[in-house]
Amino acid sequence: MNEFDVVVIGSGSAACAAGLRAAIGGLKVLVIEKSDRLGGTSAMSGAGIWIPANHIAAAAGIADSKQEALAYLHAVQPPKQKETDSGRWAAFVEAAPDMLQFLAKNTPLDFQLVAEPDPFTEAPGGKMFGRMVTPRALSRRLLGRFAKTLRRSTLPHSFTYKEAVDLDIYHHPVKAGLKVWNKLLYRWLTNAGGQGTALMVGLIKGCLDVGIEFRLETRAVRLIQDAESRVTGVEVEHDGKKSQIDAARGVIIASGGFEWNKEMLDQHFPGPIDRIGSPSSNEGDGQMLARLADAALLCMDQANIYPCLPTRYERRPSGLPMTFQAEPHSIVVNRHAKRFVSESDFNIGEALDARDDNGITVNLPAFLVGDHRFLDAALPFRWYAAYDRGWVKKASTVSELAGKLGLPPHALEETIARWNAQCATGRDTDFRRGENSWEEYKAHGAPNRLKPIDKPPYVGMSLNRSILGTKGGASTNERGQVLREDGSVIAGLYAAGLAMANPFGTRAVGAGTTLGPNMTWGYIAANTILKQNQ
Repeated sequence: MNEFDVVVIGSGSAACAAGLRAAIGGLKVLVIEKSDRLGGTSAMSGAGIWIPANHIAAAAGIADSKQEALAYLHAVQPPKQKETDSGRWAAFVEAAPDMLQFLAKNTPLDFQLVAEPDPFTEAPGGKMFGRMVTPRALSRRLLGRFAKTLRRSTLPHSFTYKEAVDLDIYHHPVKAGLKVWNKLLYRWLTNAGGQGTALMVGLIKGCLDVGIEFRLETRAVRLIQDAESRVTGVEVEHDGKKSQIDAARGVIIASGGFEWNKEMLDQHFPGPIDRIGSPSSNEGDGQMLARLADAALLCMDQANIYPCLPTRYERRPSGLPMTFQAEPHSIVVNRHAKRFVSESDFNIGEALDARDDNGITVNLPAFLVGDHRFLDAALPFRWYAAYDRGWVKKASTVSELAGKLGLPPHALEETIARWNAQCATGRDTDFRRGENSWEEYKAHGAPNRLKPIDKPPYVGMSLNRSILGTKGGASTNERGQVLREDGSVIAGLYAAGLAMANPFGTRAVGAGTTLGPNMTWGYIAANTILKQNQ
């Protein structure tokens, strides 16, 4: 009952990709999940997946190569990461296309291309199309008795990610629904969903079909090591009782981030945080387990950061990732009432989290400010804003709004005056808002997203960091093996996803550079296990 070849901690996309690869390779696999829901943060996601040089693009006649993908990564990632993560980038680029083909062959997942460009399209190796894929909808009924345990999302998973993107459901929810009403009805009747629901239905179904065992409400509390410090199993707690599970070939930590661990979050992300958009079970268990096993923890100040609307999940305040900060008649300013980034920048989260040499944030608290026309840009904004009734401030003058937000009034007046002058010329000379391919794409065909802020009442709200998942954890090599501080390998221990020191940190190189790399690292770790002791 408690003897396996591989034990995987966590049940998200990285965990299931790892477990599936190990099981297809002939190993006996157990996946443990500490909550009563399967799927982790991946089940809540939009399921955009960034995989360069993938087989779906190749079949569609889209030119791409691993060499171009690697050139792109080197061109756009921060210098510090170039120094430390080039080897892991190369390993990702080499394995990612194989991983996607493996999933397509061994699960019910049916991937399709999404017409989203790389955020840094103009950089060497950047592509306008072909690297973003997403699954078509799948029914939860495929999971049998596990169907009810699949984690739900704050996102509308009745739509697929491709539909959400193509139909722009944030700005046109009713129109979008009418265009695909027959599909939505069918999915309702068949208990089907797109996005993270489809992704995790397909992955879990693939795992079940090859005999992987899932145990819910089973928390890993300690890694078991032999006299040579090799990890040989996991001590778990279930229903108040502790037991030992043997893992003859290895343990893979894929338990997600630590954003719901207040002590860890305060330590590594000091300063204001607006919302968290992940399951509250992401408490850093994997990071703490790895540290107790003498692993080095790195990249603990990295995270998937993106603006979130307020909502509720698991009966508590939560965040819904949405690009509301790029609407016309609004700008984003820092605590000095100055703009510091293009509001349409895909990596606005990186700018929000910018820190000085002492680790102190330089722009927070930050705010979105605009006039009343901002509120009319999208109906969903008003709906979700109602979850936090004190969030949106209104005022009859810019000076009065500054007072309500705690900003210097004269500086805010100057910033808005400068913005309005740039709107008159049609060009943002400070941050070139709307000028690159990504920002043109996100404008959904609007000829000019630069609109003045000059019609009272004026509105403002906090726009601090919202975290969808931290990206720090166990240090790993290009084979997914966990390392000590001195760089030596902890035998039998592997990490993947947001529980590892992720080589794709806060800066995202594509809308799917959380899920794509996460699943790839799970796949890489399992491949390494399969090659050991052969």
